[in-house]
Amino acid sequence: MGSNNSKQRVVIAGGGTAGWVTAAALSSQIGELIDIVLVESEELGTVGVGEATIPTHRSYHDIIGMNEADFMRATRATFKLGISFEDWGALGDKYFHSFGKIGISTWMADFHHLWMQAQSDGFGGDLGDYCLELRAAEAGKFAITEKPALNYAYHLDAGLYARFLREHSEKRGVKRIEGKFVDVRKNGETGFIESLIMESGEEIVGDLFVDCTGFRAMLIEKALGVGFDDWSHWLPMNSAVAVQTVGTGKIPPYTCSMARGAGWQWRIPLQHRVGNGHVYCSDYMSDDEARHVLDENVDGEMLTEPRVIRFKTGRRKKIWEKNCIALGLSSGFLEPLESTSIHLFQVAATRLVQMFPFSGISTAQTDFYNKVCEDEFLSVRDFVILHYFLTKRDDTAFWRDRQALDIPESLRQRIELYKQNSFVYQGEADLFRIDSWLQVMQGQGLASGNYHHVGKLMGADRLRANMEGYAAQVRSAVQKLPTHEDFLSRYCAVSDA
Repeated sequence: MGSNNSKQRVVIAGGGTAGWVTAAALSSQIGELIDIVLVESEELGTVGVGEATIPTHRSYHDIIGMNEADFMRATRATFKLGISFEDWGALGDKYFHSFGKIGISTWMADFHHLWMQAQSDGFGGDLGDYCLELRAAEAGKFAITEKPALNYAYHLDAGLYARFLREHSEKRGVKRIEGKFVDVRKNGETGFIESLIMESGEEIVGDLFVDCTGFRAMLIEKALGVGFDDWSHWLPMNSAVAVQTVGTGKIPPYTCSMARGAGWQWRIPLQHRVGNGHVYCSDYMSDDEARHVLDENVDGEMLTEPRVIRFKTGRRKKIWEKNCIALGLSSGFLEPLESTSIHLFQVAATRLVQMFPFSGISTAQTDFYNKVCEDEFLSVRDFVILHYFLTKRDDTAFWRDRQALDIPESLRQRIELYKQNSFVYQGEADLFRIDSWLQVMQGQGLASGNYHHVGKLMGADRLRANMEGYAAQVRSAVQKLPTHEDFLSRYCAVSDA
């Protein structure tokens, strides 16, 4: 592995969010040690609807040295404390998956076991009473505070975000080349990619190539032949119709996910508009029907023409093959139900920084990278499937079929642990914490049986006093917070938003 330069040359094929996330991570951390070139064409569009994030987004920004207020102004961003789910467990149901910790756990058992003991003793209230992020979201309040500190993420304009990351990266030495590549040249002996052949005839030589060409997977699949694990039998959604609308009313600090007859609808509030989309399975609903459902359920005037996006749920069999790493949609896709797409780009890019092959690519290195990426994808896959499998809806064929799923054994074990022992865990590869699994399981009506009796050791009076005291702290903290709109106006408002 080596080029004519003393530094290794990384060629990122494709821009968009994934390409510029990668460029920003590499340039901010090891840019002095490598040359980075990004090839993209203005003519090729991007999916550009991944506009909600999870709290790990903040860690990525810390790594690349991003100023939060500058980022939020540039991308017209708002804050996100979680996701409101409507009609998922049953028609008329509503629950909230917040980013917060629920109560205070002991080393012996998590807080919900204490709450279950309280429920058995006739007190304890709602589990949400013990989560600051949940109650703040419901009240439409937000602030960046130290004690107590809210755990939050963002809603952002994906197109503006890619542009902002581009500026950030180019200041750190990333070279952007405009144009399309029409061929990939490989080494006849090793099979490694040696260069991209541009439409203009220019040859872009590199040592390491990052495939950010989206669903087309021009390098990892078309050039190197790495296959795809199709998960459509578990997650059959294969289409989405997306549209932007004028914002109306208050800006809530959370995403909305509303279950529909053959899928679900998202609503993501930004400072200058609202992102809307309807995810559905074309086996149960036509494009025209899906468009009609979206038309009937959006607020505000449409700013764009609704567009249909096709996708297939699954993952690349290998993320790193030879001297090519797939990042973004070329590596796989999970529907944006829990806003994990950008996170998966970011964590793969930062892992590349940690495992950069300065001394050459080894099999042990690529095998480990692929295994860690696979475990992460599998865990997120199970979390998304959970939402569908736990439904009790029987009003359409789509929802009846979700209940009949033959789910992965890894997810079945989690469900049985909760049903039989109220036990929830976060594995080494799990992105989502115990509180997240718990909120979805409880929110969609999964009944649990036994629980840990640590609460009995405290005695009913002490347990009641501790729980009432914590719930009072949450109420007091929420009361002191400003509204989400007020905080945005002070912290990162945009004059033309």
